[in-house]
Amino acid sequence: MITLHWVYALAGAVFAAFALLGARDRDNPRRWTTAAFWALLATSMWAGDRLGDLGNGVLVLGLIALGALGLGRGDGVVPPEQRQARANRFGNRLFAIALIIPVTALAGTFLFKAAPDWFDAKQATLIALALGVLIAMTAGCLWLRAGALVPLQQGRRLMDCIGWAAILPQMLASLGAVFALAGVGDVVGGIVQQAIPQGSLLGAVIAYALGMALFTMIMGNAFAAFPVMTAAIGVPLLIRTYHGDPAVVCAIGMLAGFCGTLMTPMAANFNLVPAALLELKDKHGVIKRQVGTALPLLIVNIALIYWLAFR
Repeated sequence: MITLHWVYALAGAVFAAFALLGARDRDNPRRWTTAAFWALLATSMWAGDRLGDLGNGVLVLGLIALGALGLGRGDGVVPPEQRQARANRFGNRLFAIALIIPVTALAGTFLFKAAPDWFDAKQATLIALALGVLIAMTAGCLWLRAGALVPLQQGRRLMDCIGWAAILPQMLASLGAVFALAGVGDVVGGIVQQAIPQGSLLGAVIAYALGMALFTMIMGNAFAAFPVMTAAIGVPLLIRTYHGDPAVVCAIGMLAGFCGTLMTPMAANFNLVPAALLELKDKHGVIKRQVGTALPLLIVNIALIYWLAFR
């Protein structure tokens, strides 16, 4: 049976390839620290479940130390002139390769659940997503007549540009779990519940959705905000007190958190990194463009929670 372990093994192999290719890149002045960073991440993917809490903690400290020392930027094997020529030749048709990934993920989510003997139905979406990446990479190599190492070299180049911010979502999600275990959600819940009018379902919904967005802006990641705000408001008020549908409350609550992601520089890998890669003069230019979408979407999410979870 194909399980999530296969996906972790694939991700570990990719990061291991980044480490090996990076160690051979003599044009990168920090090639050894960069290679060691991706090698540690590969180790986490391959053996994280066997290292234990102490081992994983030491590994994370190693990642932090390497990130503090500074990571360099490698270069891919495709010259910029060739990349530009391909862009001019194929134009927007290149996006067809990227569309293979969500199409495969969507189709696989339904198909894999129908074959529980072959695939872990609980992880069907992630397995299909990984398969979509492999199919898209193969299709791109065949269409563009690129060698097998080109996707890995270009992927390494992109990841080197992003640097340590690439693992920021995992770090912040872990921090959110720590906050939840430390009881931060209970403290926040006590403060917020005092501000909500007694017996006001709408007030509780607004507090939950706004709290998800605001805490995401502070933490930089909706996965970090989710355990705190759900423990503070989602479970005790919306689900237990007002008997809301847990699936709707949690799913749309995450969408409300994503609205906060669009509006904060703390979500560096979503907002600051694209500005850097696109060489924008205004490093907050991406955020400014997204606010006009995030605020109306947050209002819609509040309405959807109120309408769908309690009807």
